[in-house]
Amino acid sequence: MEQVTAMLARAGPIGSSSSSSSGSSPSSAAAAASSAPPMPAGAVAVAVAVSSKPTSQDCMRWERRLQKELMAFVTDPPPGLSIDADVTSQNLQDWTVELQGAEGTLYEGEQFQLNFKFNSKYPFDAPQVMFVGNHIPVHPHIYSNGHICLSILTEDWSPAHSVQSVCLSIMSMLSSCKDKKRPIDNSLYVKTCNKNPKKTKWWYHGKEIAEISCRVFIAPSLKSQG
Repeated sequence: MEQVTAMLARAGPIGSSSSSSSGSSPSSAAAAASSAPPMPAGAVAVAVAVSSKPTSQDCMRWERRLQKELMAFVTDPPPGLSIDADVTSQNLQDWTVELQGAEGTLYEGEQFQLNFKFNSKYPFDAPQVMFVGNHIPVHPHIYSNGHICLSILTEDWSPAHSVQSVCLSIMSMLSSCKDKKRPIDNSLYVKTCNKNPKKTKWWYHGKEIAEISCRVFIAPSLKSQG
């Protein structure tokens, strides 16, 4: 856990601002600006253009966000979820979460692995999320290759979501299941889909997780059946 402790220390508390580490305060910045000599109008435009370029701090925003999410996951893990923090801290762009079926549900006692892959646009771009391993949940919205039909993973994604919120949504989807079965178009989808589930054009019907009807546009004839 030494590596994780060091990583979490660098991340700082959740909600902290990265600007606090710059060593300058708003008042000192304002004083410096007021004491600077006036610049010609043309020079102002150049200065603004240069300052608008992304900095190395901006490029690493996703890393700070994931460090804080990992800290929250490790210090207060949601029921039925666990993660190997030491392994995850070595590659923050690839997480594997252990998920245990909730008691009193069709998946009680079953163990699953949920994989998250993040790019540098996170959290503004959704992660790639899918089940992996030898045991994929049998569910009407989960394909046998691990792809998941869930709107928050695509069109309803928001930067307000997190690894924890996604995991809890998927656990809720499993817990509300009344009949273990694969999606009606499972065979066709698995044979023709892209390996990345984010490239699938999902079609959603229904607002409640238990009522969502999932189809993919590779089988448009099935859409009328949803």
